[in-house]
Amino acid sequence: MKYLKLIFNRLFVFGLMILVQVVYMLLMLNKFSHYSQVWSAICMVLSILVVLFIVNKEDNPAYKIAWIIPILLFPIFGGLLYLFLGNKKPTRRMRDKIEKEHEKHKCRVQNQEVIKDIEKQDLRVAGQVRYLSNHVGFPIYENTNATYYKSGEENFKDMIRELKAAKHYIFMEYFIIDEGDMWDTILDILEQKAQEGLDVRLIYDDMGCVSNLPYKYDRILEARGIKCMAFNPFIPFVSLAMNNRDHRKILVIDGHTGFTGGINLADEYINTKERFGYWKDTGIMLKGEGVWNLTTMFLHMWNSFRPTDEDYDKFRPHVHLNKLVQHDGYIQPYGDSPLDEEVVGENVYLNLINNAKKYVYIFTPYLIIDNEMMTALCLASKRGIDVKIVTPGIPDKKTVFKLTRSYYHQLIENGVEIYEYTPGFLHAKVVVSDDEVATVGTINFDYRSLYLHFECGVFLYKSKCIQDIKQDALETIAKSRKIENTNVFSNGKIDTLFRAVLRVFAPLL
Repeated sequence: MKYLKLIFNRLFVFGLMILVQVVYMLLMLNKFSHYSQVWSAICMVLSILVVLFIVNKEDNPAYKIAWIIPILLFPIFGGLLYLFLGNKKPTRRMRDKIEKEHEKHKCRVQNQEVIKDIEKQDLRVAGQVRYLSNHVGFPIYENTNATYYKSGEENFKDMIRELKAAKHYIFMEYFIIDEGDMWDTILDILEQKAQEGLDVRLIYDDMGCVSNLPYKYDRILEARGIKCMAFNPFIPFVSLAMNNRDHRKILVIDGHTGFTGGINLADEYINTKERFGYWKDTGIMLKGEGVWNLTTMFLHMWNSFRPTDEDYDKFRPHVHLNKLVQHDGYIQPYGDSPLDEEVVGENVYLNLINNAKKYVYIFTPYLIIDNEMMTALCLASKRGIDVKIVTPGIPDKKTVFKLTRSYYHQLIENGVEIYEYTPGFLHAKVVVSDDEVATVGTINFDYRSLYLHFECGVFLYKSKCIQDIKQDALETIAKSRKIENTNVFSNGKIDTLFRAVLRVFAPLL
């Protein structure tokens, strides 16, 4: 029965179909190369031209190297392979839809007085704020409360309470949904609210759910009164467009309450199912004006693929918020996408690291970083900043864990402290610094999150919950083992070579 389930699993079937296509393409290329020296020469010239194009392209150097090496090693088909798979941006069709919706609804306006107030307190923080507001288009707000959750269990409890209190609409956008206690509980509430006449909408990433949910699950939910959309449906064809996933986790209730963080909708995130020891994750709840950024992120994604002429203004926080939320520092939810060359998530992280005065503590499940991030972390430590990074003690992907560990040595040599979370798997994505600034969201320290996925996070300045984030960081570090000697990870020369190869191709993994 177990093997039958595997054989009929959609991911297995689609993966097998893609493998057949790749093998067929390679065989055909090889066949042509034997039949014609002219064909081989054309492919060689094409590969040379592709390499020249890559070298002169404005892109991350690590990406360039990761493609140039296989093209030079296999010049007969390397250039063609890049033409099929080398573009890390979404398809033109997807870009056009999303950009059209963004142009149609430019509905986020910055109150410049808020930025002026921040400038009086800290010019470096003001620079970060201006970048996200003026250049990326995500304003910063006062009149917003933030609650930090140091576990999925705590987050889930409040999420259920707020869902039950919904009066007008519920918007949800998640990377992973898996049938079980967590999703069943949420689904019951969503169905009930839909029956009561609320506007209930759900976006889930089709690739993230491909092995968890039934085929055409969106139609099943539509039949139950829940408006549903599967983002970028997974199709069994060789295409790098499948790399562009919706990795966001967003819940918006009535426009004035929002959740985000690392927590997906599956039982391991609330530890009712054990997969890799204790699952350590984090989340954040916002109440007030700042939720508007999350709401518009959702609406832009929804209306890009299910276009309507709805008025965004009816979803603003004040429409269903009866009282003004008490000031709790400054809150700035932001998004990142692969539509352009602007690596918003990485820039937020770099600014926090480069602007740190005393300390910077980092949670990340994957540590697969480029030279710029490596330099920033090492330089911060050399400046006397207390830099601590926590990664999982029990990995979810062994190969990726080997790759993560391959970055330890250089960091430790430069004074950065690395800790592995002993109780289990750490899935949180958090940076906190100097008791004043922090970010909580969905963005991992890896190439996929920073360059390929749709992501989101919340930047906080002088919010009360920053102390909760710092306390959680210290408690988590206390439960983790400090890595002193990276030699213990080496299992001989072959393993060292394997990790070196992984580093070269890290941007493509």
